[in-house]
Amino acid sequence: MLMRLQSKNKSSTSLDDLKSRLPLEANLMIKRSSTRNKWSNHLKGAASEARKNIRVYSLYRSAMATSRIEAWPGSYCDTKKSCCYPTTGKPPSDFGIHGLWPNYKDGSYPSNCDPNNSYDQSKISDLISRMQQDWATLACPSNSGSTFWSHEWDKHGTCSESVLDQHSYFRAALNLKSKIDLLQILQSAGINPDGGFYSLSSIKSTISNAIGYTPYIECNVDEDGNSQLYQIYVCVDSSGSNLIECPVFPRGKCGSSIEFPSF
Repeated sequence: MLMRLQSKNKSSTSLDDLKSRLPLEANLMIKRSSTRNKWSNHLKGAASEARKNIRVYSLYRSAMATSRIEAWPGSYCDTKKSCCYPTTGKPPSDFGIHGLWPNYKDGSYPSNCDPNNSYDQSKISDLISRMQQDWATLACPSNSGSTFWSHEWDKHGTCSESVLDQHSYFRAALNLKSKIDLLQILQSAGINPDGGFYSLSSIKSTISNAIGYTPYIECNVDEDGNSQLYQIYVCVDSSGSNLIECPVFPRGKCGSSIEFPSF
């Protein structure tokens, strides 16, 4: 009988203990749940950041080429929509930089890669005078060029920011223009911006022989419907410094004989 009483008392005591501990256990469960939620949110944030870093790393591993594009101002202006000289005056009669665009191997390209790294002209103040000459805008209404440069950085430059910051991006494009004088290359072969027509093959081979790599020629159409030399693409590596063969060219079509208008 004594043993039964002890057993009953032990059972009764355990039940009382359990009842007294319920609020504590409940609080512990809530705390644990809160901690799990905090860790979950932390891990989600870390995973998101990791995915972003992987995307950026993958971008630069797969963006094996960067297109450097120069446009002939005479062809930009000799269209139905015409053009407007920048507020700094008429640009030189020379090819002008359009952009430096990171590309994927299949010819597609990333864009607007970092909305938190917007164009900041104060970071390139020492390059502005060169850009006004070599990277001028002909868009209407007439402007200083900052809108054009901002567009190029925000859309294309931010996709190279792990290699080239804003200053390096614009400087690389300017240095490439100084390194490769397309107008001089063409004129040395008798291909002049005089409104004459020249074979597409001779333009391509002249540039290719001079730089050692195949260019892509983009044409547009003048007011009379004639195909004319508009833009020339060459490719560089992701550093923006060394010429390479373009893995793929944009889609487009030029006539076999194209006009090289004056400016």
